[in-house]
Amino acid sequence: MPRKIVERPQPIEYLSILDWTGKVDRKLEPDIPEETLKTIYRAMLFCRLFDERTLQLQRQGRIGTFAPIKGQEAAQVAAVVQLKPTDWFIPSFRETAAQIYRGLTPQDVWLFYAGYNEGVRVPDDKHDLPLCVPVASQCQHAVGIAYASKYKGTDEVTMVFHGDGATSEGDFHEAMNFAGVYQLPVIFVCQNNQWAISIPRERQTRSKTIAQKAIAYGFGGIQVDGNDPLAVYVAAREAIERARSESMPTLIECVTYRLGVHTTADDPKRYRRDEEVKEWEKKDPIPRFEKYLKAKGVMTDEDFAGLREEIRDELKRAWKETEAKIREFEAGSPDVIFDHIYAVEPPELAEQRAYFLERIKREGRPDA
Repeated sequence: MPRKIVERPQPIEYLSILDWTGKVDRKLEPDIPEETLKTIYRAMLFCRLFDERTLQLQRQGRIGTFAPIKGQEAAQVAAVVQLKPTDWFIPSFRETAAQIYRGLTPQDVWLFYAGYNEGVRVPDDKHDLPLCVPVASQCQHAVGIAYASKYKGTDEVTMVFHGDGATSEGDFHEAMNFAGVYQLPVIFVCQNNQWAISIPRERQTRSKTIAQKAIAYGFGGIQVDGNDPLAVYVAAREAIERARSESMPTLIECVTYRLGVHTTADDPKRYRRDEEVKEWEKKDPIPRFEKYLKAKGVMTDEDFAGLREEIRDELKRAWKETEAKIREFEAGSPDVIFDHIYAVEPPELAEQRAYFLERIKREGRPDA
């Protein structure tokens, strides 16, 4: 019986076009229309300022815990900007930038983090799913949707986001296997932000890259500089074309960094060094993209400053509207928490509702 090599390792491509100093590789630079470049930049900046405002609101006790996105704007916006409205977008819990680009409003996000489910309701005509907190479970949803799209013969593409920690979960591997076996039009976008809460990337997997995990499942993977919007744009464009025309999946590993906390309940100083954060701050995608746009003559310093003021004003108005909506909800009946659980309310739940209302009547509302 022979001992022989049956398969040699397949190389994994790494793509970077715009370095952290703003210098672009002209040979690799994609031909992106100026309006699209401005759209990407505005969406990235909007979500950076939205993130900062949301952190202030959380620290003031006006909303609950949330997962900031600071540093990961390029990996999200540049990936979804080429999806059609009819394509499917499946987020985890840190894709606020991509969610807002796809149509969610700041008011929606704030309402959700203030405790109201109304904030995550997706309009019936949208092909987006609400955020998903159980790690990697959204990958299963994505391949199911992609399978349905292929079965029905549509040209819809599904893009699902997850973190590097999700690649340690069974749901991720089951979804990848299903996508490979059935050759589904699905794109897995891994935001490898180096930390799965307090566990560093090197303790997540012995694989040299996350992208190479796709090889085991029979399709392609690519690793890109996730803080480089041009590289993410090119990788997403190629993956979308492959999914739409060949019905083949792709795994895109965006190498990025979580500049802030995992969630607002987390203290990263307990497990990572300030020096590491400072090194990654030099690679921040927003100033890097600003240098590129300025050198290309697409935007000026005055444009950047004006846009920041415009967005801050927009966010002020949005929070006033959110506060008004919260007051409206609080003025309603508190037994709304029993609604929408069953189509026909069972007797034990009706009993609990009656007890709850009687107690409120006897003791008053906690917030009164």
